[in-house]
Amino acid sequence: MKITETCTECLLSRVRLESSLCGADLKTTNEAISACSELLGKIRNNPLSHPQIASAIHRTAYVILGTTDPFADLKKKGNLQALQVCNKVRPDLTTFYDHALASIIGNTFDYGVKGHTVEEDFFLFFTREFKRGLVIDDTDAISHRCSRVVYLSDNCGEMVLDKLFIKYLKAHGSHVTLAVKEKPALNDATLEDAYELGLDRIVDTLTTNGGGAEIGICLEYIPDDLRVALDKCTIIIAKGMANYESLSEMQNLPPVAYLLAAKCRPVAEEIGVPVGSKVAMLKK
Repeated sequence: MKITETCTECLLSRVRLESSLCGADLKTTNEAISACSELLGKIRNNPLSHPQIASAIHRTAYVILGTTDPFADLKKKGNLQALQVCNKVRPDLTTFYDHALASIIGNTFDYGVKGHTVEEDFFLFFTREFKRGLVIDDTDAISHRCSRVVYLSDNCGEMVLDKLFIKYLKAHGSHVTLAVKEKPALNDATLEDAYELGLDRIVDTLTTNGGGAEIGICLEYIPDDLRVALDKCTIIIAKGMANYESLSEMQNLPPVAYLLAAKCRPVAEEIGVPVGSKVAMLKK
């Protein structure tokens, strides 16, 4: 998926958010926005996916802001919110559909997407969205392909609900390779976050998508264990918009299940759903 004017505005608004989260002064904030705007002008027409461009922008901002993880506090807050909700809803999640939908609702833990807000009362939000269900529902077809799963994670908060889904997959015989971010990028989950939630004790292989602070996935950077898992898997479960934007550009992949909340207009339009829709879409 290629970058649009809406994407440009969203990227720079996230740089402003990162500056605010770091407590940067006006001079540093303006320096970060200026440098990122200049870089964006240079690379936006290159043969790069939106996640690759976004990764370059945010890495540039982090250097200028003098931080490696501006979302650290929001990541902890998201995990806490999600854990509180999990304790309430876990007994009601019984089917593949239930667990997939719960993990997709968790994909709304995404800060700085223009026009999207992370709800403070996540339990109320979760209850409402669970009743609304999926706009695209390929969960039955997806469930029959889950003997060997490569699970590409996305955000913290969301990862708590991913854990419930992965436990369900394991209980029903799936071999699961979980890939998280190699280094902090936005509020995406890293190895540290996965270990803190005990996911290393649940999955068969815990690895990263490589490339450092890389949003989405770039096959050029992936480590050997993930490359082997992709060669052997029966399905990729790709969480979130960045993984959709990355993989939808690629050819000769195993079947891919895109599990996401369509939080912005460009992604929603490309998929063909209203903004805010929850989607479990299988591409063979």
